[in-house]
Amino acid sequence: MLTLQTEQLPFVYAVFTGCALLFSFLINGLLLKLSRTLGVKNQPDDLVRWSETSKPAVGGISFYILFLFAIASYSILFGAVDYLNDIIQFLGVMAACSLGFVVGLADDAYNTKPFLKFAAQFCSGIILIATGTVINISGILPIDYFITMFWVVGLMNSINMLDNMDGITTSVSISIILGGLYMIWSRGEVHSIYFITLLGVLAGLLGFLYFNWNPSKMYMGDTGSQFLGVFLAVVGIHYLWNGHAGPEFRIQTKQFIVALLVFIVPVIDTTTVTINRLLKGKSPFVGGRDHTTHHLSYLGLSDRQVAYVFIGMSLMSVVLLVVIDRAIGAEWHYHHFAMFLLYFLLLFGFLYGITRKNRHLEK
Repeated sequence: MLTLQTEQLPFVYAVFTGCALLFSFLINGLLLKLSRTLGVKNQPDDLVRWSETSKPAVGGISFYILFLFAIASYSILFGAVDYLNDIIQFLGVMAACSLGFVVGLADDAYNTKPFLKFAAQFCSGIILIATGTVINISGILPIDYFITMFWVVGLMNSINMLDNMDGITTSVSISIILGGLYMIWSRGEVHSIYFITLLGVLAGLLGFLYFNWNPSKMYMGDTGSQFLGVFLAVVGIHYLWNGHAGPEFRIQTKQFIVALLVFIVPVIDTTTVTINRLLKGKSPFVGGRDHTTHHLSYLGLSDRQVAYVFIGMSLMSVVLLVVIDRAIGAEWHYHHFAMFLLYFLLLFGFLYGITRKNRHLEK
């Protein structure tokens, strides 16, 4: 174990992130060469992806490897006794993320039944709740447990559904992690294992984005989306939902708005798709080319332009997070809640309106 001074942390983290980024790039390059047929997605009859070209869906493996690499690095750089205050809670995070990774890997390899996938998602939520990762918003445990379960399972499905066009889910996940890193930094918790873990997964995503940017060479697959779903859900719980917790109701509205804004892309896309498919009498969980990403393409935007639109939305959410945390802070009032909620509703209304206008163009 090394003994690090606070002033040494920026350099150490910069070196770690650089090494992790290089590691991610090399891993994904190796996986691309080794997986000519393994994990190939997008056969001609597959309507989940926008592209009609079959490509290996093994990029998510690198996310999990970098996740483990970050944990191992933490054990070397820091003393767990000194900085890892709740070992049981983090072990629960590791177990839930690992379960998400395994069920995603199984789905990519064997096309597992939806029930098995949902059962694993439900178990991931149970593991997190049992080990103390719970959204604290109502003060009533059964309600908080239900909200936490809905958040975890919903986000695992949302991230999976959003992975339908080159670079979208990867870019959105990067923005969410940036929001989490900001919250950890702003609270002076840079010694936390979550900080270096977020850096590791961030490096994994950045390295993978080179291969996933349009025109992509590979996809993350369910292996990546299921792992990211759990991991990002944990980030949201610890540093968005609970990061703004307070005793007064007006503070609880702040928790809700912060989480809503940072996860604005998956929330809007999943809500839009769910509403439209239910109106058609279809299951929300069956793949199709009716996402907000697809409808922007129907308007004439290229795949890269669609990615830029969603990157802009995600980064704006991070900017708004900083504004809420720094400029507003404890002065949060109901008019702030109304203002940011209006922003979300306007954006949702715009994207949902596009899907209704262009619904005759869906393939």
